[in-house]
Amino acid sequence: MTLTAQLPALQVVLPMLTAPLVAFLRLPQLSWLATTVASATAFGIAVLLTQAVLGTGTLDYAMGGWPAPYGIALAIDEFGALLLLIVTGASTIALLAGKASLDQQIESARQPLFYAGWLLALAGLSGIVMTGDAFNIFVFMEISSLAAYMLVAGGPDRRALTAVFKYLIMGTVGATFYLIGIGLVYMMTGTLNLADMEARIAEVADLKPILVAAGFITIGLALKAAVFPLHAWLPNAYTFAPHAVTVFLAACSTKVSLYVLLRFDFFVFQGNLERHDVQFAGFLLPLALLAILVGSLAAVFERNLKRLLAYSSIAQIGYILLGASCVSLLGLTAGIVHMFNHALAKGALFLAVACIGVRLSRLWVDDLAGLARQMPWTLAAFVAGGLSLIGIPGTAGFISKWYLISAALEQGLTGVLTIVVIVVSSLLAVVYIWRIVEVAYFGSRDAQSPPVSEAPLSLLLPTWFIVIANVYFGLVPALPVDLASAAARSLLGHLL
Repeated sequence: MTLTAQLPALQVVLPMLTAPLVAFLRLPQLSWLATTVASATAFGIAVLLTQAVLGTGTLDYAMGGWPAPYGIALAIDEFGALLLLIVTGASTIALLAGKASLDQQIESARQPLFYAGWLLALAGLSGIVMTGDAFNIFVFMEISSLAAYMLVAGGPDRRALTAVFKYLIMGTVGATFYLIGIGLVYMMTGTLNLADMEARIAEVADLKPILVAAGFITIGLALKAAVFPLHAWLPNAYTFAPHAVTVFLAACSTKVSLYVLLRFDFFVFQGNLERHDVQFAGFLLPLALLAILVGSLAAVFERNLKRLLAYSSIAQIGYILLGASCVSLLGLTAGIVHMFNHALAKGALFLAVACIGVRLSRLWVDDLAGLARQMPWTLAAFVAGGLSLIGIPGTAGFISKWYLISAALEQGLTGVLTIVVIVVSSLLAVVYIWRIVEVAYFGSRDAQSPPVSEAPLSLLLPTWFIVIANVYFGLVPALPVDLASAAARSLLGHLL
């Protein structure tokens, strides 16, 4: 067997085996370097897997040579390839950019363990995306969650401990709900493999336990994904986590849970439960609209910069669900492509916040007064990320909203309401981004405040790389759109 054939296994095994090695390294510089090399290698593997998927279709890999459903199977399709690019890319950029920030926020003695946790989070998120087994999704979910709790609590702000406790409770409840749902499905079908599960549910005479399982799984994953109104853990977790951790988690953690929600629902339930697509849309659409409006309004009135962007993320999760609730090719394409585009926009914004965070001790909006004159490149990057978040033409965010509006036009009167909400939320995004621009560009710094220099080049270069990526994928969106549309066709292929 060639090395290329082993890439699906290496995608998970490489960061997982590197983690204990990193934990025993005594030099912080060496632990960061080993973690960054492992993450960059994982990103390279994700790129190769994406090329293979685009060329030959879904890749299947049987761990240990045991075929599904008897062994652990890995499966990478277009949807999974897109998520792997997001997860590994976000991890690599956050590590490359975040060294100066992490050196400030994490004590040297704790850095090897911190980076080991980072690699476990990367391995867990990658495993969730790749596994074709419902129970292994739970196992990888717990690996990534436990590592994420440690990463969020790793910073110097003790308020992170309270945030992590809430995150842990909500995450544990979500995982428990998911596990109960899996148990019910296993009780009725005797299998944990998703493809086998779909086939066997068709033979089940009494579908009531399957309906209950669908409810448990949906609510559990919605908790993990911070779907409104189950989002209470997210604002504080993003706010008090180390800046580099926020970049990593904001770009991919909730999206992986949404990936599982969509994959499980369409692959297992949609083809076996009568009119489940209507129930799915009826459940998600109001939550998506409320998430968009409530998240955007909360961001308008928020004074802490990281919390403001966290509430904005709740609204962006609403956009993804809004596209999925259309249960159409255009709608699912819009929701899936927005996973990629939001990772770019929010990645650029949180990287700009990390640049500010290495120079300022507080991140309140008022503290940014006049900062654009002293940190022009950082604030310009923030503005560019904000334009993508708003959806200005020429940015990645515009592609998402174009597809969402196109999908809404197919929905009749419901679509009109959807378009109104999209327009209103975009205007609210203009308001909360403008608040920061106004203070930073037109405000005056306190005469007693010490002068502030531009962010380190090691942090600024990756930030601008992501800013340029926002523009590139706004002008040349073929890769994410092709992957998203192929993923949407695959999901819709499981409808009754």
